[in-house]
Amino acid sequence: MKWSWRIARVAGIGIHVHVTFFLILLWVGTSSFLTRHLWSDAVEGMLFVLVLFAIVVLHELGHALTARRFGIGTRDITLLPIGGVARLERMPEDPRQELLVALAGPAVNVCLAVFFFAIIGGSRQFAQLANIAAPADDFLGNLVLVNIVLALFNLVPAFPMDGGRVLRALLAMRLNYVRATTIAARIGQTVAVLFGFAGFCSFFFGGLGPISNPFLVFIGVFVWMGAAQEAGQVRMKSALGSIPVNRVMITDYRTLAIGDSLGRAVEFLLTGWQQDFPILEEGRVEGLLTRAALAAGLSRFGPDASVQVAMEHRFPIASPLESVDSALTRMRANGSSALLVVDGGVLVGILTSQNVNECLAVQTAVASKNLSR
Repeated sequence: MKWSWRIARVAGIGIHVHVTFFLILLWVGTSSFLTRHLWSDAVEGMLFVLVLFAIVVLHELGHALTARRFGIGTRDITLLPIGGVARLERMPEDPRQELLVALAGPAVNVCLAVFFFAIIGGSRQFAQLANIAAPADDFLGNLVLVNIVLALFNLVPAFPMDGGRVLRALLAMRLNYVRATTIAARIGQTVAVLFGFAGFCSFFFGGLGPISNPFLVFIGVFVWMGAAQEAGQVRMKSALGSIPVNRVMITDYRTLAIGDSLGRAVEFLLTGWQQDFPILEEGRVEGLLTRAALAAGLSRFGPDASVQVAMEHRFPIASPLESVDSALTRMRANGSSALLVVDGGVLVGILTSQNVNECLAVQTAVASKNLSR
């Protein structure tokens, strides 16, 4: 993820922190200081945030390590202001496996809540969640409360929370995967509307009870978008799973020789549709010049420099007969905008997310036409 840095590696999984995380740290430290104007409060506030995000990392590791048991790797875990994101290579296709992976994160929070509760002996009154900005009053009590809240919130039956995946897995035990996802997404969007309504009432009318908070409006929008995205991705995966790359790939494209200049690449870019250019030498693919690499090369070396100084030497390739879904997954994993289709060492096509979307649009239009007959 852009604007994030790796700060650790746990069980072979890179732990990254996004730059916006430091804004939360600064905000909590400032808020804690302004309460009593004590630097010790600011330090304790920031320490609490660090512990909180360590808990989030453990939550995400619960997902990642459970997925590993089913042969699914995790690319990385990134800490954001809204929590953590574990990027699994894929979700399990077996509903029972997905259920276990989804429940693993909240299960970690439940275990941590029990652990911290045991430390304080169960005799201390828990601080309200609103006191997180000044957690020194009841540090361990807040950790118990935070883990309980994280577990319950993540079990809300709405994507992208774990509860949405739990619901989908339970439905998929009786329905096909696409239908189960569609139902789970609709339920999630209903939950999003309820979140938004509660937040709206909190902002304009003083709320509907202890769960009211204007921030619920933003959570509602986040949940709505997450549900729509999950449903769209599953529908695309279902539609593309049986289509080979050679039915979708672009076969009318331009290539550059390894001795061509960056200026020639600019000419191709401005006069055609392509943004990524294969670099060939005697028919062999030697590299890929992306639009971003071209811009960087022009800025550093100028238009007369060879494409060789800017091209990428490592790039994803696909076989003409593999599924489009598999190729797209690899393209996203590499953060690439294009994928070269190679058969027997010879370039035969280019696959981009744009031409895949165009293929889907055509298929949808044809299907709608057939249904209307």
